[in-house]
Amino acid sequence: MRNKTLIIVLTVIVSALCLYYLSFSFVARSVQNKAELYATDAQGNVNQQKLQSYLDSIWKEPVYMGMTYQEVKENELGLGLDLKGGMHVVLEVSPVEIIRSMSGNSKDPNFLKALDRAQELQKNSQESFTTLFAEAYREIEPNGRLSRIFSNTANRGKISYESSNEEVVEVIEAEVEDAIDRSFNILRTRIDKFGVNQPNIQRLKGTGRIQIELPGIDNPDRVRNLLQGMANLEFWEVWSPQEFSPYFMQLGQYLDKQQQAGKLNLAAGNTADNEQDALASAAAKQATVQEADQDVLAQAATGDSTAAGDSATIAAATPADTNATALDSAAAPQTGVLASLFTQMPSGIGANVRDTAKINDIFSRPEVRAIFPPNMKFLWGVKPVAGENRQEFVEFYAIKKGRGGNAPMTGDVINDARQDFDQTGRPEISMTMNPTGAKKWARLTGDNVGRQVAIVLDDYVYSAPVVQGEITGGSSSISGNFTVEEAQDLANILKAGKMPAPTRIVEEAVVGPSLGQEAINQGLISTLAGFGIVVIFMIAYYSRGGFIADLALLFNVFFILGVLAQFSAALTLPGIAGIVLTLGMAVDANVLIFERMREEAAKGLSMREVINKGYEKAFSTILDANVTTFLVGFILYFFGSGPVKGFAITLMIGIVTSFFTSVFISRLFVENTFKKGGRLAFSTSLADKMFRNITFDVMKYRKPAYAFSLAILAFGFVAMYINGGPNLGVDFKGGRSYVVEFDQAVPASDVRTALVDDFKEAGTEVKTYDSPNRLKITTSWLADDESIQADEQVKAAMMTGLQEYNNLSPEVLSSSKVGATMADDIQNTALIAMLLALVGIFLYVMLRFRKWQFSLGGVVALLHDALMIIAVFSILDLFGISYEIDQVFIAAVLTIIGFSINDTVVIFDRVREYMHDNPRSRVREVVNPALISTFSRTIITSLTLFLVVVILFIFGGEVLRGFSLAMIIGVMFGTYSSLFIATPIVVDTIRDEEAPVAAPQVARSAR
Repeated sequence: MRNKTLIIVLTVIVSALCLYYLSFSFVARSVQNKAELYATDAQGNVNQQKLQSYLDSIWKEPVYMGMTYQEVKENELGLGLDLKGGMHVVLEVSPVEIIRSMSGNSKDPNFLKALDRAQELQKNSQESFTTLFAEAYREIEPNGRLSRIFSNTANRGKISYESSNEEVVEVIEAEVEDAIDRSFNILRTRIDKFGVNQPNIQRLKGTGRIQIELPGIDNPDRVRNLLQGMANLEFWEVWSPQEFSPYFMQLGQYLDKQQQAGKLNLAAGNTADNEQDALASAAAKQATVQEADQDVLAQAATGDSTAAGDSATIAAATPADTNATALDSAAAPQTGVLASLFTQMPSGIGANVRDTAKINDIFSRPEVRAIFPPNMKFLWGVKPVAGENRQEFVEFYAIKKGRGGNAPMTGDVINDARQDFDQTGRPEISMTMNPTGAKKWARLTGDNVGRQVAIVLDDYVYSAPVVQGEITGGSSSISGNFTVEEAQDLANILKAGKMPAPTRIVEEAVVGPSLGQEAINQGLISTLAGFGIVVIFMIAYYSRGGFIADLALLFNVFFILGVLAQFSAALTLPGIAGIVLTLGMAVDANVLIFERMREEAAKGLSMREVINKGYEKAFSTILDANVTTFLVGFILYFFGSGPVKGFAITLMIGIVTSFFTSVFISRLFVENTFKKGGRLAFSTSLADKMFRNITFDVMKYRKPAYAFSLAILAFGFVAMYINGGPNLGVDFKGGRSYVVEFDQAVPASDVRTALVDDFKEAGTEVKTYDSPNRLKITTSWLADDESIQADEQVKAAMMTGLQEYNNLSPEVLSSSKVGATMADDIQNTALIAMLLALVGIFLYVMLRFRKWQFSLGGVVALLHDALMIIAVFSILDLFGISYEIDQVFIAAVLTIIGFSINDTVVIFDRVREYMHDNPRSRVREVVNPALISTFSRTIITSLTLFLVVVILFIFGGEVLRGFSLAMIIGVMFGTYSSLFIATPIVVDTIRDEEAPVAAPQVARSAR
């Protein structure tokens, strides 16, 4: 074996990395167990407050190799929402409202018609909404000028009356993109402050959508309101330290008395009861906070508030330039309870991030509120500041309420804000206001010279600069020790109130924790069962060789989990399905190698030559098979979303690791075993007896096979017509679905009858889900309405229809929603994914085999397999066995495409080899020998994968039942098409007079 040392070193390095990254999961689990043990009382009940207090206390404490618990949690192999429960949401920023706002809410009839038309076009188009709006306007008013609609004060400097339609559209596109960025940043901040453990938020490239995953959420309604609420940008006056410090002294005295009397109970847990928390509080008091950047508003360099230009600049200042230094003696509590919670910061007072919940609890109490003036309220800064001992601190601001409790200024007066550079090249923010805002800004800055003005978004202070002079004209610039990214972020914040950019939920899934635990159990059982069946079969068929293949499988699973942990990916139920599937497919490489070794041994070669020939001749076939399957996985990842992405990631990682373990690690074991024992068994009596003296003529049966396939497809599509079309899932047709559990089993048909009237005769489906007392209810009623009100209306209608079953205590365990627009996009991307997979495989096969006939045969067979799965699903639906066609189903179809081309490429490869070895033979003459020589490999690979997916069907749970059924059908027809469709088509399309083309030496391989 060449480069043996390199393979050993690489295996050791990869194994060490996998162990390292998986260790975080074990440490995190250990800390969680300790926290639960600490918070469990004598009766076995877990006190959630004590549990959270313990975890908070060590959040910034080193727990493993100098890393904090927070860093350990960030690096652990997490569980997806389907395994631990939580909420998955896809939000879409509404471009319609942005365009309306930019037009000044124009009532122009053609403008309004164009907006409506663009919304219709969007349902069947992948183009951006702005492009569709421009097309619609051009269609409605061919000679119309958009500039007459958008040339207004709000767009001054960007759009003039002379601007062309193309220039206007370009500005609108930029504003929509900015709005998406603002929404993303605002949502990220809201989620960070929401207190969810390990949230995930990301922009979906190429769309105006934002995907959010929130594990462990138990209040979905609160999340919906939080995510869809409009951004609220405000400017507030700030109390000076001299003004609010006397009230803090009164509060400190009050709290000290309460503590002495034993009446003080902090919301996040009593620090006296928690040694870890007490230690953390002590560390907080001693921490030296890093000096914060201070933004300062300054008047124009002339100092003349009436000077021409009305432009203000913002210069950086040190704490000595502001009155913040008074805080050293006046504001920071020196002793008592407040001293344990608050600390001195350069620009004011602040607190350790972990103590903010306790402080919020104190300041929410009526007796504490009574100490402070009615027009004083308190807000936190948004960005924590790093201190010593890995602690983080956040500033605490005393805000002065305006008349009626309102802010003196709101963000709707801002025309524009953007990141720029000052004369010295430092990043700054340029801000302009409309005339109304300019007047308010002049008044606010004039009244607060030498004082702070807080820039507040969603009740969090993003900046609190000190005003050094009145600013008139409404044009300002903010400069300081910003990075470019920080300046861009603050500019986005200032633009948040400029125009409405509401978000709407277009896809949603809520999974209850009980379903998550069931999914974990089902995934674990299916994985172990699948692994067990493969292990037993390989040993029974290949003896010691099978045992070595099983060791390679163990390494494969270990590497998959290690790589997932390294990329901080979450393990999902489809991901587990991907691992189970990889186990079945990974066997294929070992089967190819061992079958080739058996052939070489039959030629009388020595064992050393058998090993070398077996691996050498199987290599390129294994490579071809893995590349085609990886291509399918990549397409799935690129076009899929949610569970499909998780499956695709696991599948791609599994393909890479299985190639490495099967080709390289297994060879290390094989050669080491042979070296020690001088012999190696890779065959048993079972293997010797099976597939002996197999003879058949495929070409003889090709026409009956064509007829059989056409008959099944015709029957399937007739059944689909009778059924009223394919049984599309919610993610393909839009709508809402709920999993409802009852105390006892209830007939699905009776429940559907009870719900039909409440769902206004809309399409409604009710079926048993995983157990007789659990139903999945799906309805398309109000599918076009994606508002929260519609969500509540549909759920209320369902609960009304279930009132007659109230004695059985119906409980909603999970729910999901896909808007009509999102459903259209999912359908389109699924179709694109299918087409791209077929095109990609066609091109790859043609590149490798140098004849388009091989590509045609392979792709026709793949299309045959995909259509067969759809047809059989429709036939089963006709007989009352109903499974939905959804994203997971498409993942199954694409996986079968990968598996089937794998099978087909092995046969093609042997045909090519025989053609090369017999240059005078025609394709028709070598087809049957090639099929017979690869027949054992084809059947064994298909059988192992078939057994695995059957186990997945039995134990994988209802979520994966449709997927595994599609896989079962696909494995059977994929094997059939490789033998009776793909190869015969190659023969039928290559003319007899064509001379065979010899393959390159590197491609001369066999199964």
